[in-house]
Amino acid sequence: MTGIRTSPHAAGRATAEGRKRVRRIRPDRQLPWSYRFVATLLRLVMQPLTRRDWRGAEHLPRSGGFVVSPNHLSYADPIAFAHFLYDNGRPPFFLAKDSVFHIPVLGRMLTHAEQIPVHRRTSQATEAFRSAVDAVHQGKCVPIFPEGTLTRDPHLWPMTGKTGAARVALTTGCPLVPVAQWGPQELLAPYAHRPHLLPRKTMHVWAGPPVDLADLQGRPLTREVLAEATDRLLDAITALLEQIRGEQAPAERFDTRVAGLSGTGDPRRAATSRRRRHLLRARGPRS
Repeated sequence: MTGIRTSPHAAGRATAEGRKRVRRIRPDRQLPWSYRFVATLLRLVMQPLTRRDWRGAEHLPRSGGFVVSPNHLSYADPIAFAHFLYDNGRPPFFLAKDSVFHIPVLGRMLTHAEQIPVHRRTSQATEAFRSAVDAVHQGKCVPIFPEGTLTRDPHLWPMTGKTGAARVALTTGCPLVPVAQWGPQELLAPYAHRPHLLPRKTMHVWAGPPVDLADLQGRPLTREVLAEATDRLLDAITALLEQIRGEQAPAERFDTRVAGLSGTGDPRRAATSRRRRHLLRARGPRS
């Protein structure tokens, strides 16, 4: 994974795009002070460290709540993605793991910034859904990563998704905007903790038109309806990513269940643990 780089075709376009001045739209001044503080700090970091190939901002609704769904490549891509949204006048309100909210200082700032905690594998997960629905009704931009975690596809294409983004969009009737990202994985490789700042990396963030869900609106939210909406969303993200990379995605999306991988965590570390357990069993009990 760490050896994957932007294609020369995409890199050439990005160089030209990077020379263009991006017009910044001032976000709502009513944002919580902690939100403005963190956003300003991250902008000061991202501006000199990265180039920006941003496209499709015209597809972000100028008013009203909506769900925006990007692919997930790296721990760095929420920052690149948030930079795109914030500078285009739609500051995001993220769903974040509840454990992050317990980190001293950071957790308090996230709470004050009105970010939304997600309680994984608990009965409180429905509260995260309700919070996301409430945020949309309040007119907020709510990012939801449809894959639910970093993609496990060996070539970093979008993998099979979860239905959360589709469920919120169909429940509220709000726009569901697909976004493709490429470049954050060069700044910080998947599951890595040390960034590679030089040479300067280009953050490709392209938004597409809202996914057409008109024929699914008003229908019971069955497994089939949610799966269809999620497939349309992932198809739209993949099509955008194909344009950025100048490559064609695999005919079938990577499925962790078929590959025998767990839903979360670093698959390489899990594979190492499985091999270690296998070797210990093969050696038998120590005398």
